[in-house]
Amino acid sequence: MGCAFSKKSKQTPGYEEPAVLAAETLFTVSEVEALYELYKKLSNSIFADGLIHKEELQLALFRNKNRRNLFADRIFDLFDIKRNGVIEFGEFVQSLGVFHPNAPVADKIAFAFKLYDLRQTGFIGREELKEMVLALLHESELVLSEDIVETIVDKTINEADLKGDGKIDPDEWKEFVSKHPSLLKNMTLPFLKDINLAFPSFVVSSEAEDSEVYCSNSKFE
Repeated sequence: MGCAFSKKSKQTPGYEEPAVLAAETLFTVSEVEALYELYKKLSNSIFADGLIHKEELQLALFRNKNRRNLFADRIFDLFDIKRNGVIEFGEFVQSLGVFHPNAPVADKIAFAFKLYDLRQTGFIGREELKEMVLALLHESELVLSEDIVETIVDKTINEADLKGDGKIDPDEWKEFVSKHPSLLKNMTLPFLKDINLAFPSFVVSSEAEDSEVYCSNSKFE
């Protein structure tokens, strides 16, 4: 009894039992346990409170807690389901579930739409699209003239905005993605299908690669 109590007392705020999360997601109990090891590492990288703060996600993705990034901000906002300023373990697992190879394509499309819907209006406007294009160029360290950027934005809007109202709604986004499936290329993380307890070591050795998971999520071509 003493050991069981001690183990329980070490659980972090917002902790959910692996069996419960496994029943709600595509992960097995052992995979959820492996994700908890990863979560503990990320959630104590700056603040030792067992919760992932925006700076910790920033550090994990870009190795720089102070470098503001539009994609990191949006990922954090979408993972922070409870809107309480931190990512709890349950939110972490549920959100990662969208990136599972076996997750429904519809879920991936919906998540990507929310990622680009910067102002959470239910549609992607021209200015939001331009912000994303500029963020992509910045992360890729590419410098294009204002005219070329405007051309990219106009071309995308013209193709995706089927109703001609100057914005992209969820249905139009779904149609656009069907024509450009590469937009969802990074919405699937293959290693989530075969997680094991060595998963944290993978993260340590590939933090630089992780930044590409979200930053290159969209290529407006």
